[in-house]
Amino acid sequence: MSKKDKLVQKLQNNPKNVRLKTLQKLLEGAGYKRYDSGSSHVVFRKDGCDIITIPFKRPIKPIYVNLVLEALKEQK
Repeated sequence: MSKKDKLVQKLQNNPKNVRLKTLQKLLEGAGYKRYDSGSSHVVFRKDGCDIITIPFKRPIKPIYVNLVLEALKEQK
């Protein structure tokens, strides 16, 4: 099992207390690009995929973690 798979499994088991860097690492590994618009949100984009917007506020709510996990699942 790769590090990415272990991290995804960890997030599925407990989507609370996740850092933005962790989600960013997963999304950039899947081909998404990060765009900072100077607001309180980070936007990740990839051609042919939905845009993912995540607020900077910590901790990141589980709904946003689940959005990232669904986007990664669609990539497979």
